[in-house]
Amino acid sequence: MEATRKQEYSTEGALYLAFELGQREWKLGFSVGLGQAPRERSIDAGDLVALGEELRRAQAKLGVPEGAAILSCYEAGLDGFWLHRHLTAQGITNVIVDSSSIEVDRRAKRAKTDRLDVRKLVTMLIRYHNGEAHVWRVVHVPSELAEDQRHLHRQLLSFKRDQRRYANRIYGVLASQGVHLKIGADFLERIAEAHQWNGEPLPEGLQARVHREYEALQSVTQQIQELQAARTQQIRTATTAEMTQVRKLLALRGIGENSAWLLVMEFFGWREFRNRRELGALAGLTPMPYQSGNSYHEQGISKAGNRHVRRMMIEIAWCWLRFQPDSALTQWYRERYAAGGKRMHRIGVVALARKLLIALWRFLEQGEVPTGAQLKPVA
Repeated sequence: MEATRKQEYSTEGALYLAFELGQREWKLGFSVGLGQAPRERSIDAGDLVALGEELRRAQAKLGVPEGAAILSCYEAGLDGFWLHRHLTAQGITNVIVDSSSIEVDRRAKRAKTDRLDVRKLVTMLIRYHNGEAHVWRVVHVPSELAEDQRHLHRQLLSFKRDQRRYANRIYGVLASQGVHLKIGADFLERIAEAHQWNGEPLPEGLQARVHREYEALQSVTQQIQELQAARTQQIRTATTAEMTQVRKLLALRGIGENSAWLLVMEFFGWREFRNRRELGALAGLTPMPYQSGNSYHEQGISKAGNRHVRRMMIEIAWCWLRFQPDSALTQWYRERYAAGGKRMHRIGVVALARKLLIALWRFLEQGEVPTGAQLKPVA
């Protein structure tokens, strides 16, 4: 990696720039090398004109030669990728850093301010570009198209969470008065006829609240149906490479539209994985052992990757056991975990999810059907 960076540009005479991004103000830290106190400036958040002016002033103040490389970084967060794309368009080499990978003081209490943070980022940026590739973890930036394609399923997940919240609130409010009704097409009519525990009609305020919650629930449900219809239409008619991958995953029993779409849009459609270890790590499904002297134990999985993929793969693993009983992965699970209790079953499903994710990757990349897996009948 170091050799690759040296081929692209030289860090000699380069200007290093670190951002500490806030909602109202951005802290900027400039430096030309280790051992130098960074030049610190503040600008209004999102003010790109002021950013350009501060860059020119820093180059003049720090004696950076014209045409020298500008190397920048900021932490992944609310601002997403737009600033990265702007910096790249200006010829600046930028990296977005995973915040959880930044080293911190292990003492019980430590000072933390935006000023201290930007100083630390500048120092780590210099170390990174001078050979310490593992000083932090860099976020892989998707293309604008790949980022745009993720909105449909993420909004669908958000709507489904809202749907559960509205339904749970309705059940909770009614249960507090001793009323238990299922939500159906005639729900409002049954509410009007329902009675409390003492036989009296439901209070007007409670009925009004239930009506409002039910209307919100119906609105969210309608939007879910519209999104699902739009997704199904794209799967059937679109000819893009991503839709081809979705249809290919749908050929396997135990894989539905929700899972196939999410896996492609979050992972397989735009990420290029070098090996199975990288794939498991980016899904947060890798084990985390702890070993110190004679002490050794497992800490579970890392959970440091894409949470959408991780959750979906665990759901798919349970479905795989049901719909692919003759596959080699299912047989492996049964031999190792089926005889244990509920805890061993949960541990086994997480291990199965990681193996299954690798198998699906090979299925898409190499056309290698998971051993013993069955395909759906062709319609």
